[in-house]
Amino acid sequence: MPQLRSDVDQVGTSLVVRLDGELCGLTVPRVRAILLKCLVDQPDSLVVDLAGLTVRDPYTLSVFQVVARQAAMWPGTPIALSVPQPEIRQLLADYGRPVVFAGLDEALAVKPRQGLPSLSESLLPVRGAPARARSLADEACDRWELSRLSPAARLVTGELATNAMVHAQTMFDVRLTLGRRYLLVAVRDGSTATPHVDFGERGDQATGRGLLLVDAVAERWGSIPADGGKVVWAGLALREREPVPGEERKALN
Repeated sequence: MPQLRSDVDQVGTSLVVRLDGELCGLTVPRVRAILLKCLVDQPDSLVVDLAGLTVRDPYTLSVFQVVARQAAMWPGTPIALSVPQPEIRQLLADYGRPVVFAGLDEALAVKPRQGLPSLSESLLPVRGAPARARSLADEACDRWELSRLSPAARLVTGELATNAMVHAQTMFDVRLTLGRRYLLVAVRDGSTATPHVDFGERGDQATGRGLLLVDAVAERWGSIPADGGKVVWAGLALREREPVPGEERKALN
């Protein structure tokens, strides 16, 4: 069984993840899970040190592009790779994302993003929780002068809160963040079950019909595993854009 070890350190407002061992088809899922969990706390940047990593199959390096795409959508955290091995740097150059540096000091020297404005609140799974979540969305839109997005933000925040209340049945955190391109809504709960859109019978409380509304309104939405639970997030575009013919929204899970 291929060995893979990871170590996570806080450096200022950034996280540094050191990966040691073998990157192959069997360890790719673990690398993805490790990096996604690091995004849950929304660090200002995420630096991944590959100095101790051996790459058996070049295609497995695409895991870093996949995670970088997720990070760009939510929570907007930039990812940098520290790759002292010239041959691996060359392979990563073909992907174009994330940014690759020759050493850890060089990667850490890059100025991280400034902390994004956010509003958050922890809620109990009780009947009034979705209403309070919608009020938080109103407060965020009012504070950041996003009146156009207020109805969509209320709907998405309320549905994600309802989903956490009904299905997770745990205390949950609601956070709205003003990104550069999106108003980001995230709900963290204590259930590890992956949310999905479910075309169940109307009135069946166990279905994921609320996510149909989220899917229809949000530019993108998805979920990320977290310690003891998950984060379900959605992004609302700050500026309207013309739809591309044939384009479909996709949930990123």
